Amino acid sequence: MEPWVNAMIFGGRDNEKVVEIGQHLMQNRFPEISEVDAYWTALKGTRLVPGRLDIDPRGIEGALGHVMLLERIAPGIARIRLAGNHLNDLMGMDVRGMPISALIAPQDRARFADYLEQVFTAPAKMVAELAAERAIGKPKLDARLLVLPLSDGDGRITRALACLSTHGTLGRAPRRFGMEAQQCRPLSGAIPLPRPRIYAMAEAPQPFDRPDLRHADSAPRKPYLRLVASDD
Repeated sequence: MEPWVNAMIFGGRDNEKVVEIGQHLMQNRFPEISEVDAYWTALKGTRLVPGRLDIDPRGIEGALGHVMLLERIAPGIARIRLAGNHLNDLMGMDVRGMPISALIAPQDRARFADYLEQVFTAPAKMVAELAAERAIGKPKLDARLLVLPLSDGDGRITRALACLSTHGTLGRAPRRFGMEAQQCRPLSGAIPLPRPRIYAMAEAPQPFDRPDLRHADSAPRKPYLRLVASDD
Protein backbone atom coordinates (compact mmCIF):
# COMPACT_ATOMS: atom_id res chain seq x y z
CA MET A 1 0.00 0.00 0.00
CA GLU A 2 1.51 3.29 -1.12
CA PRO A 3 1.55 6.31 1.20
CA TRP A 4 -0.61 9.21 0.10
CA VAL A 5 2.30 11.62 0.44
CA ASN A 6 5.64 10.47 -0.91
CA ALA A 7 8.09 13.23 -0.08
CA MET A 8 8.62 16.72 1.29
CA ILE A 9 11.23 19.22 0.12
CA PHE A 10 13.21 21.30 2.60
CA GLY A 11 15.83 23.98 1.98
CA GLY A 12 16.50 26.46 -0.80
CA ARG A 13 17.51 25.95 -4.41
CA ASP A 14 21.16 25.47 -3.52
CA ASN A 15 20.52 23.20 -0.57
CA GLU A 16 17.51 21.20 -1.68
CA LYS A 17 16.91 18.01 0.24
CA VAL A 18 14.17 15.47 -0.37
CA VAL A 19 13.04 13.55 2.70
CA GLU A 20 10.85 10.48 2.19
CA ILE A 21 7.89 10.17 4.55
CA GLY A 22 7.76 6.53 5.58
CA GLN A 23 4.70 4.44 6.19
CA HIS A 24 5.46 4.34 9.92
CA LEU A 25 5.22 8.13 10.19
CA MET A 26 1.76 8.17 8.64
CA GLN A 27 0.61 5.33 10.86
CA ASN A 28 1.75 7.21 13.96
CA ARG A 29 -0.25 10.32 13.02
CA PHE A 30 -3.37 8.70 11.54
CA PRO A 31 -3.16 4.98 12.37
CA GLU A 32 -6.87 4.32 11.74
CA ILE A 33 -6.54 5.43 8.11
CA SER A 34 -3.73 2.96 7.46
CA GLU A 35 -5.67 0.11 9.09
CA VAL A 36 -8.87 0.71 7.11
CA ASP A 37 -7.03 1.22 3.81
CA ALA A 38 -5.06 -2.01 4.27
CA TYR A 39 -8.20 -3.96 5.18
CA TRP A 40 -10.17 -2.65 2.18
CA THR A 41 -7.29 -3.38 -0.21
CA ALA A 42 -6.93 -6.96 1.03
CA LEU A 43 -10.69 -7.47 0.90
CA LYS A 44 -10.90 -6.18 -2.68
CA GLY A 45 -8.37 -8.64 -4.04
CA THR A 46 -8.65 -8.76 -7.83
CA ARG A 47 -12.12 -7.20 -7.90
CA LEU A 48 -12.74 -3.58 -8.79
CA VAL A 49 -14.36 -2.94 -5.40
CA PRO A 50 -15.36 -5.18 -2.47
CA GLY A 51 -18.99 -5.63 -1.48
CA ARG A 52 -20.72 -4.03 1.48
CA LEU A 53 -21.68 -7.49 2.76
CA ASP A 54 -18.00 -8.47 2.81
CA ILE A 55 -17.18 -5.96 5.56
CA ASP A 56 -16.45 -7.68 8.88
CA PRO A 57 -15.99 -5.28 11.84
CA ARG A 58 -13.46 -7.66 13.38
CA GLY A 59 -11.09 -6.86 10.49
CA ILE A 60 -10.86 -3.18 11.49
CA GLU A 61 -11.36 -3.51 15.23
CA GLY A 62 -8.69 -0.93 16.08
CA ALA A 63 -10.39 1.73 13.91
CA LEU A 64 -14.09 1.06 14.54
CA GLY A 65 -14.63 4.26 16.52
CA HIS A 66 -13.54 6.29 13.46
CA VAL A 67 -15.34 4.31 10.74
CA MET A 68 -18.51 5.17 8.81
CA LEU A 69 -20.60 3.22 6.31
CA LEU A 70 -22.10 5.53 3.69
CA GLU A 71 -24.97 5.23 1.24
CA ARG A 72 -25.13 7.40 -1.90
CA ILE A 73 -28.59 8.99 -2.08
CA ALA A 74 -28.01 11.67 -4.75
CA PRO A 75 -25.12 13.03 -6.84
CA GLY A 76 -22.46 14.26 -4.42
CA ILE A 77 -24.53 13.32 -1.34
CA ALA A 78 -24.02 10.28 0.88
CA ARG A 79 -25.86 9.46 4.10
CA ILE A 80 -24.15 7.99 7.16
CA ARG A 81 -25.77 4.63 7.89
CA LEU A 82 -23.38 3.47 10.64
CA ALA A 83 -20.74 5.42 12.55
CA GLY A 84 -18.28 4.91 15.37
CA ASN A 85 -18.43 6.69 18.73
CA HIS A 86 -15.59 9.06 17.85
CA LEU A 87 -17.72 10.58 15.08
CA ASN A 88 -20.60 11.06 17.50
CA ASP A 89 -18.24 12.79 19.94
CA LEU A 90 -17.02 15.15 17.21
CA MET A 91 -20.56 16.33 16.44
CA GLY A 92 -21.97 16.01 19.95
CA MET A 93 -24.84 13.85 18.67
CA ASP A 94 -25.65 10.60 16.89
CA VAL A 95 -24.58 11.15 13.28
CA ARG A 96 -26.51 8.22 11.80
CA GLY A 97 -28.84 9.41 9.08
CA MET A 98 -26.92 12.66 8.56
CA PRO A 99 -25.11 13.47 5.30
CA ILE A 100 -21.36 13.11 5.63
CA SER A 101 -21.08 16.72 4.44
CA ALA A 102 -22.35 17.74 7.91
CA LEU A 103 -18.76 17.16 9.07
CA ILE A 104 -17.45 19.66 6.51
CA ALA A 105 -17.43 23.45 6.88
CA PRO A 106 -20.17 25.09 4.75
CA GLN A 107 -17.75 26.95 2.46
CA ASP A 108 -16.12 23.66 1.37
CA ARG A 109 -19.20 21.48 0.92
CA ALA A 110 -19.63 22.05 -2.82
CA ARG A 111 -16.01 21.07 -3.49
CA PHE A 112 -16.36 18.11 -1.15
CA ALA A 113 -19.45 16.93 -3.06
CA ASP A 114 -17.50 16.97 -6.36
CA TYR A 115 -14.80 14.69 -4.95
CA LEU A 116 -17.25 12.44 -3.12
CA GLU A 117 -19.22 11.83 -6.34
CA GLN A 118 -16.05 10.55 -8.04
CA VAL A 119 -15.79 7.81 -5.38
CA PHE A 120 -19.01 6.28 -6.71
CA THR A 121 -18.84 7.10 -10.42
CA ALA A 122 -15.16 6.62 -11.36
CA PRO A 123 -14.91 4.67 -8.96
CA ALA A 124 -12.03 6.10 -6.96
CA LYS A 125 -10.34 6.34 -3.58
CA MET A 126 -10.70 9.72 -1.94
CA VAL A 127 -8.43 11.16 0.72
CA ALA A 128 -8.74 14.63 2.20
CA GLU A 129 -6.55 16.54 4.62
CA LEU A 130 -8.78 18.49 7.01
CA ALA A 131 -8.43 21.15 9.69
CA ALA A 132 -11.18 21.84 12.22
CA GLU A 133 -12.64 25.30 12.57
CA ARG A 134 -11.25 27.03 15.67
CA ALA A 135 -13.03 29.10 18.30
CA ILE A 136 -13.27 29.38 22.09
CA GLY A 137 -13.13 25.84 23.45
CA LYS A 138 -12.20 24.52 20.00
CA PRO A 139 -8.40 24.11 19.81
CA LYS A 140 -6.29 22.97 16.88
CA LEU A 141 -7.52 19.65 15.49
CA ASP A 142 -6.25 18.08 12.25
CA ALA A 143 -7.84 15.14 10.50
CA ARG A 144 -7.58 12.87 7.50
CA LEU A 145 -10.64 11.45 5.76
CA LEU A 146 -10.51 8.32 3.62
CA VAL A 147 -13.52 7.24 1.52
CA LEU A 148 -13.46 3.86 -0.27
CA PRO A 149 -16.17 2.59 -2.65
CA LEU A 150 -18.25 -0.54 -2.01
CA SER A 151 -20.87 -2.35 -4.09
CA ASP A 152 -24.38 -3.05 -2.85
CA GLY A 153 -26.35 -6.30 -3.11
CA ASP A 154 -27.14 -5.60 -6.78
CA GLY A 155 -23.50 -4.98 -7.69
CA ARG A 156 -23.93 -1.20 -8.01
CA ILE A 157 -21.40 1.12 -6.38
CA THR A 158 -23.74 2.93 -4.01
CA ARG A 159 -21.97 2.27 -0.69
CA ALA A 160 -18.67 3.43 0.77
CA LEU A 161 -16.42 2.67 3.71
CA ALA A 162 -15.06 5.87 5.27
CA CYS A 163 -12.64 6.62 8.07
CA LEU A 164 -12.07 9.97 9.77
CA SER A 165 -8.92 9.98 11.89
CA THR A 166 -8.07 13.03 14.01
CA HIS A 167 -4.90 14.38 15.61
CA GLY A 168 -5.18 16.94 18.38
CA THR A 169 -7.62 17.96 21.09
CA LEU A 170 -11.30 17.24 20.50
CA GLY A 171 -12.58 20.30 22.36
CA ARG A 172 -16.17 21.51 22.36
CA ALA A 173 -18.60 19.91 19.91
CA PRO A 174 -19.59 20.21 17.19
CA ARG A 175 -16.32 20.21 15.25
CA ARG A 176 -16.54 20.82 11.50
CA PHE A 177 -13.59 20.68 9.14
CA GLY A 178 -12.27 22.77 6.31
CA MET A 179 -10.58 21.04 3.39
CA GLU A 180 -6.86 21.75 3.22
CA ALA A 181 -6.04 19.31 0.39
CA GLN A 182 -7.82 16.47 -1.36
CA GLN A 183 -7.17 13.76 -3.91
CA CYS A 184 -9.15 11.13 -5.83
CA ARG A 185 -7.37 8.17 -7.37
CA PRO A 186 -9.37 6.12 -9.93
CA LEU A 187 -9.09 2.43 -9.13
CA SER A 188 -6.98 0.20 -11.33
CA GLY A 189 -9.12 -0.99 -14.24
CA ALA A 190 -11.72 1.75 -13.78
CA ILE A 191 -12.56 4.11 -16.63
CA PRO A 192 -13.18 7.63 -15.30
CA LEU A 193 -16.59 8.91 -16.37
CA PRO A 194 -17.00 12.43 -17.80
CA ARG A 195 -18.55 14.83 -15.33
CA PRO A 196 -22.16 15.51 -16.35
CA ARG A 197 -23.08 19.05 -17.28
CA ILE A 198 -25.54 20.50 -14.79
CA TYR A 199 -27.89 23.29 -15.77
CA ALA A 200 -28.88 25.09 -12.58
CA MET A 201 -32.21 26.93 -12.65
CA ALA A 202 -32.38 26.63 -16.45
CA GLU A 203 -33.35 24.20 -19.18
CA ALA A 204 -30.79 22.55 -21.39
CA PRO A 205 -30.14 24.56 -24.60
CA GLN A 206 -32.30 23.55 -27.58
CA PRO A 207 -31.34 23.67 -31.28
CA PHE A 208 -32.54 26.71 -33.21
CA ASP A 209 -35.72 25.90 -35.10
CA ARG A 210 -38.07 28.23 -36.96
CA PRO A 211 -41.37 26.68 -38.06
CA ASP A 212 -41.64 29.04 -41.02
CA LEU A 213 -38.28 27.81 -42.37
CA ARG A 214 -38.70 24.11 -41.54
CA HIS A 215 -39.89 23.23 -45.09
CA ALA A 216 -38.22 26.10 -46.87
CA ASP A 217 -36.65 23.89 -49.54
CA SER A 218 -39.93 22.32 -50.64
CA ALA A 219 -42.38 25.24 -50.28
CA PRO A 220 -42.50 28.04 -52.88
CA ARG A 221 -40.96 31.19 -51.60
CA LYS A 222 -42.85 34.51 -51.57
CA PRO A 223 -40.98 37.39 -53.14
CA TYR A 224 -39.70 40.05 -50.83
CA LEU A 225 -40.67 42.85 -53.31
CA ARG A 226 -43.89 43.23 -55.31
CA LEU A 227 -44.33 45.50 -58.30
CA VAL A 228 -47.52 47.54 -58.21
CA ALA A 229 -48.63 49.16 -61.51
CA SER A 230 -50.92 52.16 -61.62
CA ASP A 231 -52.56 53.91 -64.58
CA ASP A 232 -52.83 57.25 -62.70
